[in-house]
Amino acid sequence: MPNMSLKKQEMPSQAPEVRNRNFQEVALGYTEEQAVEEAQRCLNCKNKPCTGGCPVQIDIPAFIQEVANRNFEAAYKVIARTSSLPAVCGRVCPQETQCEAKCVRGIKGEPVAIGRLERFVADWHNEHSKEAMKKPASNGHKAAIIGSGPSGLTCAGDLAKMGYEVTVFEALHLAGGVLVYGIPEFRLPKAIVQKEIEGLKNLGVKIETNMVIGKVLSIDELLEQGFEAVFIGSGAGLPRFMGIPGENLKGVYSANEFLTRVNLMKAYRDGSATPIQHAKRVAVVGGGNVAMDAARCAKRLGAEEVYIVYRRSEEELPARAEEVEHAKEEGIIFKLLNNPTRILGDENGLVTQMECLEMELGEPDASGRRRPVEKAGSEFLLDVDCVIMAIGTSPNPLIKSTTQGLETQKWGGIIADENGLTSRTAVYAGGDAVTGAATVILAMGAGKTAAKAIDDYIRSK
Repeated sequence: MPNMSLKKQEMPSQAPEVRNRNFQEVALGYTEEQAVEEAQRCLNCKNKPCTGGCPVQIDIPAFIQEVANRNFEAAYKVIARTSSLPAVCGRVCPQETQCEAKCVRGIKGEPVAIGRLERFVADWHNEHSKEAMKKPASNGHKAAIIGSGPSGLTCAGDLAKMGYEVTVFEALHLAGGVLVYGIPEFRLPKAIVQKEIEGLKNLGVKIETNMVIGKVLSIDELLEQGFEAVFIGSGAGLPRFMGIPGENLKGVYSANEFLTRVNLMKAYRDGSATPIQHAKRVAVVGGGNVAMDAARCAKRLGAEEVYIVYRRSEEELPARAEEVEHAKEEGIIFKLLNNPTRILGDENGLVTQMECLEMELGEPDASGRRRPVEKAGSEFLLDVDCVIMAIGTSPNPLIKSTTQGLETQKWGGIIADENGLTSRTAVYAGGDAVTGAATVILAMGAGKTAAKAIDDYIRSK
């Protein structure tokens, strides 16, 4: 008999007043009993609408039924058929707008907690399974992957399973891309990321770090070295600023720099080689997941007041509802319908205040969201000693500038077709390098699509 409860099993979590002082994971995960009970809410629909909402096409009803039957390792094997990073996806995917949005149980109640169950299964496997993934027999072909973020790792994993000799080239000293430098430890523990990467290495994937493609090697040189195809999954790591006065003052960060120092370089630890300002009053400009991550990190670094300054209302916040809720619980102050106009500093060039204008919503813009309009004469000053700009990123122009014949959008994104093929033969691209900043799971979907296309291309040769 299905469990017809209208509500999901609650996710055990650290208390807000405890977690906002540490970098340990907020969500603690389901117990076996909670996972089984939640899995029994699934109706095992024959047409699988939830799978249609998954960018990597996990057979969701099949893995959930295995959980309901307490076959946890079998559930993992179902997920692993199509997903290279299940422990990551279970933590950071926006399931509420993808698979769970399609769940039939969501019509008259809450959808099945698909993401929480995926996390449970992956964590159970990592804790209990002793069987390492085996390297498939080589098919004699080589492929190169640029970037070890979610799109690159997914493309590498899928190609390795097909027998390709895959080498991933990563610019930083540690593999993982945005999973290690962008997403905080309290949302995605780095040990989890490294565990997933070790699984790919067991499949035969080679990872070379400190390899800045476009500087150390070019794409043309990779092709000359015998790689038969190249996938560009270099992400969108170039930060954007507003262009307002005062952005060059001490205490103004891009969210990329701030989060990289905190997450990758562990700047919150005493004696860190990459220290970071421990500000008292912080303003984070933006309303996406990156803004929430930066604000919550600032709080954990000891800030007394942390503001999210966003020019639209709460309904238009692009961040996940769960991240907004967690931020509020942790004491983050939301100053909505406000927009910065300049940043002020003292005689030493240190940030002291940020001037803002109140906004109101007008007619919808090209994105479909109501356009924010300034209220004349509504200027006010916000006392802050640190400002973090989290208003978006774009792809680094290095690869474009060093790869002849690679066509890009005006804003820097690489132009690729529905299979990831670029304007260069044998060169594919996907994830944020093509779309601009998006979600982990969409980047994974692009990596999976490109892997199939690369296989088709090399086989056709």
